[in-house]
Amino acid sequence: MINRYALILILFTTCSLAAFAQQRDSVSLNTILERAGKVAAARPIEKLYLHFDKPYYAVDDTVFFKAYLTDNFKQPSQLSKVVYVELMNSRDSLVRLLKLPVRNGMAYGSIPLPELTYRQDNYHIRAYSKWMANFDEDLFFKKTLPVGNAIDKQINTYITTTKTGADKSLQITSRIVFKDTDGNPQVGKKVTWEVSSNVDDIAKGKGNTDQNGALTVSFTNSKQADLTGVAITAFIDLGSGKKAGRSFPLKSVLGNTDVQFFPEGGELISGARLRVGVKAVASSGLGINFTGTINDNSGAVVANISSQHAGMGSFVLLPETGKSYKANITFANGTKGTYDLPKVQATGFNISISNTDPQNLSLKLLASPAFFEANKGKFFYIIGQCANTVCFAAQTALKEQVFSANIPSSKFPTGVIQFTVLTTGGVPLSERIVFVQHNDQLNIGLTSDKPIYGVRQKVKLNVTAKNKTAPVDGHFSVAVIDESKVPVDEDAEVTILSSLLLTSDLKGYVEKPNYYFAHINDKTAADLDVLMLTQGYRKFSYTNVMTGNLQPVTYLPEQGIEISGTLRTTTGMPFKGGNVRLLIPDKYFSANAVSDPEGHFRFKDLAFPDSMKVIATAKNNYNGKNLMLMLDYETYPAIVKNQLHPDDVANIDSTLRPYLLNSKKQFNSMHILKEVIVRAPKTPKINHTAYPALTGLSSIPDHLMTGDRFICPMLLTCMQGTLMGVTFDTGTNAFYVSRDYNAGRRVPMAVYVRGMPVDVNYLASLQSSDVESVEIFLRDDLGLINNANQTNGVIVINTKTPPKGTKISLQELQELIPQPNTANLTPKGYDIGKEFYMPVYDVPKPIGMDLRSTIYWNPRVVTEKATGATSVEFYNADGKGSYRAVIEGWDKDGNIGRFIYRYKVQ
Repeated sequence: MINRYALILILFTTCSLAAFAQQRDSVSLNTILERAGKVAAARPIEKLYLHFDKPYYAVDDTVFFKAYLTDNFKQPSQLSKVVYVELMNSRDSLVRLLKLPVRNGMAYGSIPLPELTYRQDNYHIRAYSKWMANFDEDLFFKKTLPVGNAIDKQINTYITTTKTGADKSLQITSRIVFKDTDGNPQVGKKVTWEVSSNVDDIAKGKGNTDQNGALTVSFTNSKQADLTGVAITAFIDLGSGKKAGRSFPLKSVLGNTDVQFFPEGGELISGARLRVGVKAVASSGLGINFTGTINDNSGAVVANISSQHAGMGSFVLLPETGKSYKANITFANGTKGTYDLPKVQATGFNISISNTDPQNLSLKLLASPAFFEANKGKFFYIIGQCANTVCFAAQTALKEQVFSANIPSSKFPTGVIQFTVLTTGGVPLSERIVFVQHNDQLNIGLTSDKPIYGVRQKVKLNVTAKNKTAPVDGHFSVAVIDESKVPVDEDAEVTILSSLLLTSDLKGYVEKPNYYFAHINDKTAADLDVLMLTQGYRKFSYTNVMTGNLQPVTYLPEQGIEISGTLRTTTGMPFKGGNVRLLIPDKYFSANAVSDPEGHFRFKDLAFPDSMKVIATAKNNYNGKNLMLMLDYETYPAIVKNQLHPDDVANIDSTLRPYLLNSKKQFNSMHILKEVIVRAPKTPKINHTAYPALTGLSSIPDHLMTGDRFICPMLLTCMQGTLMGVTFDTGTNAFYVSRDYNAGRRVPMAVYVRGMPVDVNYLASLQSSDVESVEIFLRDDLGLINNANQTNGVIVINTKTPPKGTKISLQELQELIPQPNTANLTPKGYDIGKEFYMPVYDVPKPIGMDLRSTIYWNPRVVTEKATGATSVEFYNADGKGSYRAVIEGWDKDGNIGRFIYRYKVQ
């Protein structure tokens, strides 16, 4: 693989050296290219994309998806053979973790959303390989996944929120409207509400709804609490002892309208006419349109400005030394603001690129008069790279204040290209990113055997895939939905094109990424170029290239499941040459490993389903009774605050109404028995008061989490990011009280299991199904525990009380006691995806109602190499109207494509 990277790098750079008349051989340039090639070979980049069967879901649905994992050259990655998919709620707490095997760069999965575990919320998907976790977290695939609730629903809500003031006087005012499922206002109902985060309670109150079913909630943030993770939770009393609650995050109203200016190339330099990008973002995180003027310090208008798309625009300015500039802006909502432009630099050197010509990139180098006089005749390098691979390199002498040249676009692949101007010493001076669009995606086609179908009629879709005109053997995923039940905003979709070609190379949030690919024309191309002017880039660091500093590696590429650990004597000394045997009884599998001089052993490339029992033992060694196994626990990237909150749906009830109405009908038609109550004698719940060592704690914990809240198999995995008011630091492998951790007081919490103090590593051996509850004490009032252990806060884990049984012998008891040379564990294995259900209607007479919203999902559509064709067959549901079929995928060379086809059902 290293040779492949080096070869392609040489081909690209060799072909590029004729682009400039002034260039000549340069050892320094060759050195930069050589070192850049080593970085690309040693630290290849992986990208991951997930194709979902539809854009949003309801409780009791199943989420289906297919993963595509690519390398630097957008080919199916051969580096990693395992990917992880995380589902987090709106409070950034991990709800579900999937581990999936990758074959030829592809993986398949599903996530059931049972009503007892999931609630209405904006969930977020984060997907990655462990190798990707060595780099910027912006590389991860991310997507917002709204989930509504249509089961036994009694109310719908609608909220609007405003804010006034700032700091201690910041006031949040929300108007919440409550209606029943038929749209009737809930008049005169009692409502209690509270505002809380994972750390603290901020405000609470109560009131009655007015004649419109509305209640106004208002509070002042006098404590100056961090409100980014805060939600308003309101409970309405429906009578007869019934209540309904809703939670509304406040992220979308907290920020201020922000305006930023981005001079092309990096700086405003005196005496050089250049383009300046402008980006205006509202408190919701979405772009806001504007008009305005640019005024100098004398008040003179030097430019008129306006937004052209999603709050982004640009203007041309000739900065002058000694002058400062301000923007006077009027926003689309009527508000106004004045903003300072960046300071004018007396000397500088900027790069400017225009890509309006589809055949060439028009490049300009602009030097300020002072820079030109000081550097006249000196040589500079221009390097263009994509996905850590240099595609273009040249050298030019500074002979004019403005230098122009054309670079053929054919030298670059489709995607984000970073151009950098460097000194001959390798110091970057100016950068510009552009998007090159060749329209060279796979030519994918879908056609149906009939133009119009009836309900429950069999459909045959013919698939063709070509690279230009040549047939390809491709791997695709096909989703068919009923558009009357699942309306789709195509511009806002996350697609294989928008993800792998655009957002995976950019920092920060991109609004409606598929807008730039759904309809490619001059307007969307110009808007995409403005995005390039104003969006952060995941920069290729030439400083690291010159110094030879490689990105540190924490995770190696995974080729399968791995179980590792250390074999020691009971005195703690590493045991060299010891035999460790691994057994998976349910798979009739066994393997052996030998410990190295430091006692380390490793079992690599394993494959088994999740929740499977695994046994590791060192009993077979000479004097095995005096050996002990210490297994390594699996680590994961830290969970960070979600950056896609602008995509959150604030009012799920109304926004997803067509889908939720159909989901309710579907649920009611499939579930006849609504409730079965079985009463049995209550078993006393075990809590910390049952253990003498914990009697100093308060009788009521700050937070209590029942065992059913932990839905992933291993307890330690579930607890990371889930415990309220608690932060888990993967670097120190410890839990901390969040408010103290964020304030810089990094003292770990004490952890107790069944009343005994344990190390965090011990939790890796506990299964979530064995946990009765977890009690969280953010303070130890008497200090009996924290003072003795030098800790801060206490986590108490109560396990389920085992049933009483018969007496056992001493030998049987000894067999039950864990032996130090044997470990029984249930490591995180592969999650097995659920098969998509497809009914077959062989008889014309309908039975029941078919209310499916996803009509067809097939992640394993493969075209033949000779013809590039295949076909799929399925049956329609009872819904009438437009059905939308989406096909995405790639060929063996990593060429990607997407196509949408619609047909009618009458």
